[in-house]
Amino acid sequence: MRLMNSKPSRSMRIVLGLLPFIILVVIYTLASDARLLDNPSDKLLPAWSSFSDAIQRMAFEPSRRTGEYLLWVDTAASLQRLLLGVGISALIGLVIGVVNGLLPLYRATLSPLVTAISLIPPMAILPILFIVFGLGELSKVMLIIIGICPILIRDLQLRTQSLPVEQLLKAQTLGANTWQIMIRVVLPQVLPALLNAVRLTLGSAWLFLIAGEAIAATEGLGYRIFLIRRYLAMDVILPYVVWITILAFLMDTILRLISKRAFPWFHGKRGEE
Repeated sequence: MRLMNSKPSRSMRIVLGLLPFIILVVIYTLASDARLLDNPSDKLLPAWSSFSDAIQRMAFEPSRRTGEYLLWVDTAASLQRLLLGVGISALIGLVIGVVNGLLPLYRATLSPLVTAISLIPPMAILPILFIVFGLGELSKVMLIIIGICPILIRDLQLRTQSLPVEQLLKAQTLGANTWQIMIRVVLPQVLPALLNAVRLTLGSAWLFLIAGEAIAATEGLGYRIFLIRRYLAMDVILPYVVWITILAFLMDTILRLISKRAFPWFHGKRGEE
């Protein structure tokens, strides 16, 4: 059997998926033990016991200064900013993407602007956002919106333009106006594409969030990582990075499950994987 035709079973996929992580854990353990053997006070690769102590301190013990559980306070602050930025971006991307894809007049007007904005590195305008919107929550949310919204718009515009012309003509033949075609014909077919596009932009959204928090914030996962880096506290930084990864993975999984349950026809055989 050719390798390209060989499909692993469900249990084998789980094992193969865990294998790289097991290898990384083994490599880290060996490297940490070697460094700590030479220098017991080394902070670059802390022992697993140091991680355990740091997680206990950050997640389950109140801060001596504020009395808050820092990990959960940081998580709540970051998720609030992220969900707000991604949610607004998805709404704007859906509306403008469908309008641009369906209406040539609007596409000729808005597409050049959307393309130009999408080519601007969001990090380059971060100082401008802080000057215009201040150092509060709005500037961080705006950074996420500017970073991912043009991508969503362009993706949904292309999805809308790729719909079969026969469907649009048939709807017009049956007497549907532009609004009815947009709601009843285009929107149901574009929504699963929106969920997929949001999944693909989650990594960028996290990047922009952490960058904004690192520069101007008093709480948040990115803020905490950049605050404690000055102390070389890798026993706190690495668990925070892993926690961000877990949150991003959970968000991606939730969106994937919603898409499969709500739009099984969109996934076809891929929905079974």
